[in-house]
Amino acid sequence: MSLALAIDIASWALLASGGAFCVIGGAGLIRMPDFYTRAHAASLIETLGAGLILIGLLLQAGPTLAAVKVLMIGLLIFFASPTATHALTRAAMLRGVKPLLGDERGAPSKP
Repeated sequence: MSLALAIDIASWALLASGGAFCVIGGAGLIRMPDFYTRAHAASLIETLGAGLILIGLLLQAGPTLAAVKVLMIGLLIFFASPTATHALTRAAMLRGVKPLLGDERGAPSKP
């Protein structure tokens, strides 16, 4: 097996797993019960799913200017996503949005 074929297989595996993670995570957001769990899940989806996709794109790009641009996009996502999620959840907390808490049995209770 040649090196180019191995890089293509690894790249497509990363692209497929990142895409699958984003789709499954996006569908899972519908099932989340409140704002805070949805914000947490969206942050994870963006960071991990997009990270896998970007690594797959880096492998496809090779040592080119396109790879540098993909790295810059990755850095932007790496720093901006957690910051934006923190700002949104802090703003929701300051506005009085209450998190959904569980009862003694662990089942969700209505606030």
